[in-house]
Amino acid sequence: MLRSAVRFVGGTATLVTGGWALRALHGAPSALGAGPAAIAAVAKGSPHFHDGVFHNLEPSSTIKLSLQEQRMLARDLLWSRSAAEPGGEIPLVTPTAAAKAGGLAATWYGHSSVVLEVDGFRVLADPVWSRRCSPSRTVGPQRLHPVPAPLEALPAIDAVIISHDHYDHLDVDTIKALARSQRAVFFVPLGIGAHLREWHIPEERIVELDWGQVATLGELRLVCTPARHFSGRFLTRNTTLWSSWAILGPRHRAFFGGDTGYTASFAGVGAEHGPFDLTLMPVGAYHPGWPDIHMNPEEAVRAHRDVTDPGKGLFVPIHWGTFRLAPHPWSEPVERMLVAARAENVTTAVPRPGERVGAELAATPDPELDPWWRF
Repeated sequence: MLRSAVRFVGGTATLVTGGWALRALHGAPSALGAGPAAIAAVAKGSPHFHDGVFHNLEPSSTIKLSLQEQRMLARDLLWSRSAAEPGGEIPLVTPTAAAKAGGLAATWYGHSSVVLEVDGFRVLADPVWSRRCSPSRTVGPQRLHPVPAPLEALPAIDAVIISHDHYDHLDVDTIKALARSQRAVFFVPLGIGAHLREWHIPEERIVELDWGQVATLGELRLVCTPARHFSGRFLTRNTTLWSSWAILGPRHRAFFGGDTGYTASFAGVGAEHGPFDLTLMPVGAYHPGWPDIHMNPEEAVRAHRDVTDPGKGLFVPIHWGTFRLAPHPWSEPVERMLVAARAENVTTAVPRPGERVGAELAATPDPELDPWWRF
């Protein structure tokens, strides 16, 4: 059970606890995706894949929790109710999309699910519309707020990007529904295409990339860029790649951090593909016991500065507010992020779930924020 809790907070929502886990997983084998053999056929060609797994460019420290800390964490995450949940009903905004995508904007649907508009293209990142981020429909972290709009209400999407295969970023039901309702191509890190093929996504709608590789969609370029994390949907880990993404239009540039610890690679991404006009950086699910798996808010601000020009670019926080994946207070990620951002002269926007924010805010000195997250 203790190892299960640690994997929950790491993002996998993996259930590996004997008969209880098997009962929870009964009827949901499809959610686990492809096996290691199917994944390795693509992964083995990467310079980042050796000894049967992918490796971070910077090694991550092991999880540092004493036995007593593990017990307390398991109790808090799996059973208790605390300040890690919101103190009231989270306000939602019903998205209203224009017929034509704008020059640069982001609509946050909760956690890391975002529709990005870049120079007339719409890119959907890490879509998760299910009630739980788990292989089970009965066990695992569940939403703290409803999805702001059903999948069928999304505007036409040009591309779907996936950061990695943890359940709070890659959801089988959402992927299958998008394959039916949209014509978009799925752009994924190496190995994740095997999951999509297992779920009967047509081969011609899957593009798999290694770090540094680029795909084009008309005038839009999608670059698979490094992250510092891990992967896995059940017993095996790191057989698929994890990534961040650079979305480069003819006039604007956006950076999607995905799920990552802080890495010196951000400076290289900024130098090669930036400066970015808009960044979406993960700010939640951090803990001193796993410092290299998830950035804390101050590190997220630092990462934003690594990929933008000083005093420019709009910062939008993601990976917070929707699923309870760490014991920190629910609104702490945003409160800490705002303090750090003001100290570093970083312009921020904190949208409600479903709210669209435009990059014109980046040109507004110290734009006023509505602290909707304070109850």
